[in-house]
Amino acid sequence: MGGADKPGLRVAGRPLIAWVADAVSDAGRVVVVGPARPDLPGVVTVREDPPGSGPVPALRAGLAEVRAAWVAVLAADLPFLRAAHVTALLARARQHGRGAVLTDDSGREQWLAGAWNGETLRGALSGYRGASLKGLLGPLGPALVGAAGPRPPWYDCDTPADLDAATGM
Repeated sequence: MGGADKPGLRVAGRPLIAWVADAVSDAGRVVVVGPARPDLPGVVTVREDPPGSGPVPALRAGLAEVRAAWVAVLAADLPFLRAAHVTALLARARQHGRGAVLTDDSGREQWLAGAWNGETLRGALSGYRGASLKGLLGPLGPALVGAAGPRPPWYDCDTPADLDAATGM
């Protein structure tokens, strides 16, 4: 996105991160990894080290602030994610015992749209030296949760074209 604050970009007049925060508004504690978000009161904000170093360091930093047994791990750019999707992920993760991730229309895992047992994540992170979320989470064998529709919850906004398409959906 050319250095723009991607979570702060807007879909339907709201920052992308606000849509995701709404999807977890029932959580006891919401942890955001990245710069402070004054427009999201009550969230705990932490930074990965070094800032901008990727999803694995971000997960490590965020998980250090998690106190719950089960955690939703979500990208900040999912404008169509809703509380019902997070509830379904958490229910399936608990049933499975380790974790669950959304899959897109082609059945591909969406590693930044999942729910996990916190201890399982901590154990996987403790010995992981790679940079890939798939490399970290894939071996955990999560349950797969399909979600389709005209406004898919796994849809992320990685490019200006993605953002424009989301605005038109």
